[in-house]
Amino acid sequence: MSFQSIPGQERVKRILQNSLRTDKVSHAYIFTGQHGTGRRQMALAFAQALYCKVRVDDACGECLDCRKVEHGNHPDLHWLKPDGASIKIDQIRELQKQFSYRAGVSGLKMYVLENAETMTVQAANSLLKFLEEPTSRVVAILITENGNALLPTIRSRSQWVPFVPLSRELMVATLLAEGHPAVLVHPAVRLAAGTEAARELVLGNRFAEIRSLVIQLARESLTRLPTSMLTAQQKLAKSELSDQLPLFMDMLILWLKDMVQLCLGYHDELVYADQTDWMNGQALNYDMKHWVRCMELAIELQKRLRFHANPQLVLEKMLMQLKGV
Repeated sequence: MSFQSIPGQERVKRILQNSLRTDKVSHAYIFTGQHGTGRRQMALAFAQALYCKVRVDDACGECLDCRKVEHGNHPDLHWLKPDGASIKIDQIRELQKQFSYRAGVSGLKMYVLENAETMTVQAANSLLKFLEEPTSRVVAILITENGNALLPTIRSRSQWVPFVPLSRELMVATLLAEGHPAVLVHPAVRLAAGTEAARELVLGNRFAEIRSLVIQLARESLTRLPTSMLTAQQKLAKSELSDQLPLFMDMLILWLKDMVQLCLGYHDELVYADQTDWMNGQALNYDMKHWVRCMELAIELQKRLRFHANPQLVLEKMLMQLKGV
């Protein structure tokens, strides 16, 4: 994997490639940013570039070392993930044991910690000692969604590399070029910070089903409220889709934003563009303040769900608000 094969994150690429060109690679990096912004792919590309025997500031993808990194069997690269809910001290100790052996021809050993913020206190303290007193030439990458959750002493000994959300236009173009349906791509890129996360949503088993359910319940609540209550109970609150209720609320909020846009007379960049005809008629049946109030309630109910509010009551309240009851 080369740097250029990763969409976006141009500043990150410049930082890493410049360190390779000038031979000033840091001993530790913190790749911090939201899920799906390309942190893992960038770590893999950086590892390939470090071990590549052909190119100086990127991976050729063809040499033996590049292929070993890509296939996960390079002897000097160690990739560590949480054991259950956390990275434990025994994992760090095993890593230190592996690093006590001599590195290969490159003389460089590298390790990548995914979800580094899940390290236990004991594991973090053990890693800190490892960072302070490496036994050989070592490069570490700590991948995390929240770099501030790491020990201050770890942060101070590492180079901070922030990953920013990708532009929506870039994500849309990439996913459409891959052949994914536009009706799923447009909501996905608004719910995800990067192409990888948006792709996961589009390919998810329930994503298309939840989108259809949002449209169905919105239609029914505005025209046949009792029917919508029954549909919500049968298809969402008390079915195998009940664990998808947070996603349903996310998708409903996107629909409500479209209704506000239609009230204002804007028809461009709608998430539910394929539903514009009936949505436009319903949007204009109400004052714009109605749709804003609905959106505010949806956001509030979404918060309540995190604290285990009753799903059926949440849905009923939302559907009644849509109707204006």
